[in-house]
Amino acid sequence: MNGDDLRRYLLSKPGAVETFPFDTTTLVAKVGGKMFALFSIDETPPQVNLKCIPEQAELLRELFPAVRPGYHMNKRHWNTVTLDGSLPDADIIDMIDESYRLVVLGLPRHLRPR
Repeated sequence: MNGDDLRRYLLSKPGAVETFPFDTTTLVAKVGGKMFALFSIDETPPQVNLKCIPEQAELLRELFPAVRPGYHMNKRHWNTVTLDGSLPDADIIDMIDESYRLVVLGLPRHLRPR
């Protein structure tokens, strides 16, 4: 998965919007006003921060060298995933889907995408 594929997939999630609240290169994908992914659009290889339940976050870090504690994030709940080709796209998509799901579950019902 490259940066363009990542961006396309993040924004394909129901209710997802992109913002650049920090600078002109750090894309933040949000749903219901809450962040579910963050990545630099000009970084090679791309790295994306994704939310995760703590036990799952630790397991992913143990299994995959490309998964590390979230850079500049709460390291208990966020992972930084380097898209260097070492992880199958299906695993990356699963991590994105889980991050999105966790954020949506935390939203008040009236803000959840239908």
